[in-house]
Amino acid sequence: EVQLVESGGGMVHPGDSLQLSCTASGLAITSGNIRWARKGPGKGPEYVSSGNTGGRFTTSRDSAKNTLYLSMTDLRPEDTALYYCTSETLGISGRGTQVTVSS
Repeated sequence: EVQLVESGGGMVHPGDSLQLSCTASGLAITSGNIRWARKGPGKGPEYVSSGNTGGRFTTSRDSAKNTLYLSMTDLRPEDTALYYCTSETLGISGRGTQVTVSS
């Protein structure tokens, strides 16, 4: 079964850091351009990258663990969202992991 499973979310304070993981099964994490995306409350889904987070978020990959990571620093309340990994090419997405940033 092809599956993407995210983990690592939680409730943090503004300025904190957090690392999310997306582990693939049934496919290689390097296949299908798997990317991180998020959907915040009242917002549409958006891909997450260093470019649209002012360099605060970075993506890395460990092929041996078949896992994609999202390292997030200087978290802000507006980063509150359900974070999930997805591949438009393969037409699959994980269920996501919730990140809540609140003081």
